Amino acid sequence: MPNQLGLKDKLRAARYELAEAAIPEVDAELLAAFVLGVGRMELHAKEFNFSPEQEAEFINLISERKSGIPVQYLTGEAHFRYLTFDVGPGVLIPRPETELLVDAALVEIERIQSSATWRTGSRTSVVDLGAGSGAIAVSIADEARKRNLAVQVVAVESQGEALTWLERNIAKHDVDVRVVKSDVATALDGIKCDLVVTNPPYVPDGSTLPREVLSHEPATALFGGIAGIEIPSQFIESATRILKPGGFLVLEHHESQLETLAALLAPDYFEIAHFKDLADRPRWLTARRSGSDGIRERR
Repeated sequence: MPNQLGLKDKLRAARYELAEAAIPEVDAELLAAFVLGVGRMELHAKEFNFSPEQEAEFINLISERKSGIPVQYLTGEAHFRYLTFDVGPGVLIPRPETELLVDAALVEIERIQSSATWRTGSRTSVVDLGAGSGAIAVSIADEARKRNLAVQVVAVESQGEALTWLERNIAKHDVDVRVVKSDVATALDGIKCDLVVTNPPYVPDGSTLPREVLSHEPATALFGGIAGIEIPSQFIESATRILKPGGFLVLEHHESQLETLAALLAPDYFEIAHFKDLADRPRWLTARRSGSDGIRERR
């Protein structure tokens, strides 16, 4: 990319380089905007050019992106719903599909707090099992605050690197989220909550994934066992242990696990509902916890 070329020409060349490597061309704009410190859409609305230092940084970032490093790790941020989260090696990059789980959680919180049995001054207790970057927990806390919904959010995470990002994002968005550093299986012993939201590792071992995912994102946040269901089963056991009778579960899952999960949930849950992702694949479900004596209790 010769120095005499303008920004548009440099972007065109970078898009071509990325396309040749089977990488989305839009990443060139994301990296250029990052280097310039502007929003991506501003590149189309205003005239910009790189300083020599910025051009060198941009060329290096394009090279790193071609090597397979995720663009979110290069810029250090990922967008999720209405917020931008700090991310990097050691934590799963939030996906658009997971945003739908936050919607389901907020609908349930609103349902609880609009019911005749809701007590003024109390808070709806929400637990995010395997919180990772905190995208789910922080988004729920932030959006509940903006809707004047009273919530108590707990984020459970055991992996040290992910905990660093989780705590950073809680501080960044100044939300009231309590972090519990624990394995899901033993977390919150003796605690009961109204709502569990979780995106557990659910990809079957040995599955074919994009190179940049396999090479850079943490395997512990991706793979759920030989059939992909082993770890989600553990998350369901934990949710069953901590949910109150009538409590609500929101769970993301692999597209192949629909029938297996329905069977796993049937003894302890009712109102099991299945939902598809943005690509029309089975991706997440909701279910309501039965009473401790097996009776289906409703709020």
